Amino acid sequence: MAVIRTLDPLSIGDPEARGHWVRLRTLLTLRWVALAGQAAAVLAAAFGFGFTLPLGWCLAVIAGSALVNTVAMRLHPASKRLNERDAMLSLLFDIVQLSVLLALTGGLTNPFAVLLLAPVTIAASVLTLRSTLILASAAMAATSLLLVVHLPLRFEDGALLRPPDLYLLGIWGAITVGIAFMALYTRRIGMETARMAEALTAAQLALSREQRLTAIGALAAAAAHELGTPLATIKLISGELAREMKDQPEHAEDLALL
Repeated sequence: MAVIRTLDPLSIGDPEARGHWVRLRTLLTLRWVALAGQAAAVLAAAFGFGFTLPLGWCLAVIAGSALVNTVAMRLHPASKRLNERDAMLSLLFDIVQLSVLLALTGGLTNPFAVLLLAPVTIAASVLTLRSTLILASAAMAATSLLLVVHLPLRFEDGALLRPPDLYLLGIWGAITVGIAFMALYTRRIGMETARMAEALTAAQLALSREQRLTAIGALAAAAAHELGTPLATIKLISGELAREMKDQPEHAEDLALL
């Protein structure tokens, strides 16, 4: 394991470096998908299901997030990887933006309130425990605030969509428990996956080292063979010549040198 950390400062098993796993472009792409879904849901609710919404404010919230995305894409390269703090702030922005949009569209009576789990799940997968707890707390606080602070959904005839208070309390409890469960479960799975990946990397490094040592040994053996074969031949021939020319002392010194 120590070899891995020496070779790669952003070791898979290092929790402080997990934020560097996330590319900015990945989060921006996910945000574009979310914004497209938000726009489609708002337009469908307003024009398809007959709800009276503050359409201008809703589209302004979506457009503001789209502007942030566009600026981020222009300022940073596609390969940029986020550090821990920047990744956490990016996900915190998503929680705030979604919470504002939900507050304009019914709060917890809006079925899309469950999407508050998404940023927490991402954080639990790739960020440290501290960042995950911060984002989970922010999502829970937003859920609690949406329970009491929101614009009610109205139909075109002015009738309010008012589920029973007990039902809303159940929705609040379900989302809150879901945030806690997904944070714990996803983080646990992420840690197990990281350990397995680290063990696999260690095995691959060990195998690569053994292969290099084997290759060096093979080269050494081949070199010894290449050197040994002509030397043995010279020794054999010089011995035969020494025996045949033992009556010629003038060549004895040359043969001994060979």
